[in-house]
Amino acid sequence: MSSPHVETPESTTPKKKKRIFLWVFLAIQLLFIVWIIGGASGANGDPNDCGSLSKEACNDAEAVGTGIGVFLIVILWMVVDFFLAVGYGIYRLAKRP
Repeated sequence: MSSPHVETPESTTPKKKKRIFLWVFLAIQLLFIVWIIGGASGANGDPNDCGSLSKEACNDAEAVGTGIGVFLIVILWMVVDFFLAVGYGIYRLAKRP
């Protein structure tokens, strides 16, 4: 006759780790992607207030400004990711036994 199975603390399944940092990191990445798409698509339009510039020169200037804006967003994105990586590294080192 077999005895009923008694669960001991060693036989229970370990708790699943919460991956809060991963979800925060992915949310930040999504925000930057949306920001870049919005910034790049916001340049499409008909130039109205260009002063003495021709329509072609005004469109070119608008494209250059959009490129500079997207470049600055990408630089900010890299800086934020760097600080996230440093913060995560410090957190992992602090949790190490």
